[in-house]
Amino acid sequence: MVARTSLRYNPDPRHPPAVPRDRFVEALTRLTATICVVAATEPDGTRHGRTATAVMSLAADPPTMLVSIDRSSAMAGVIEATEGFSVAMLAEHQDEIADAFAGKLPIARSERFTRGSWSAWPSGRPKLDGAVAVVDCHLIGLTEVSTHILFVGLVTEVETRDASPLLWSLRRYAGVAARPAPTSAGDED
Repeated sequence: MVARTSLRYNPDPRHPPAVPRDRFVEALTRLTATICVVAATEPDGTRHGRTATAVMSLAADPPTMLVSIDRSSAMAGVIEATEGFSVAMLAEHQDEIADAFAGKLPIARSERFTRGSWSAWPSGRPKLDGAVAVVDCHLIGLTEVSTHILFVGLVTEVETRDASPLLWSLRRYAGVAARPAPTSAGDED
């Protein structure tokens, strides 16, 4: 059984008030993030996926990741029921995949996985070919926070490739070309 916790916001007159939602959202447009597709597969093979930037590494020992999914989405229920999810960190050229899984293309949800080349992990969860990194996660915990559920997954599989990630910043796509790390030059004149 997966550990479940809940964090609820209860206004307290001793605390300062939260900023208005629109100001908060505007500030977050400045938070640059790698665009990911979080995916899960139902026992009957039906795949679900969603573009997300609320994805992060949680710990290296043991390797864990956290994803935030709207609690009202079908995918949140699938992740919890099947106890797992996969994450594809998109490459710079995969913006059409990001658009498809964000619902920005005029295609049915059932056609989203026709964008890009998809295979499956041994767990059966979706795996995107050509992504910067793809991981498969076994669900080990979840926390309900307001409108979302934070899913914590133990990373059980990983594949990476050298490519520039697709980023989201200021409400548009961006990329970053890798640069070599500076070398230790010492005190040369």
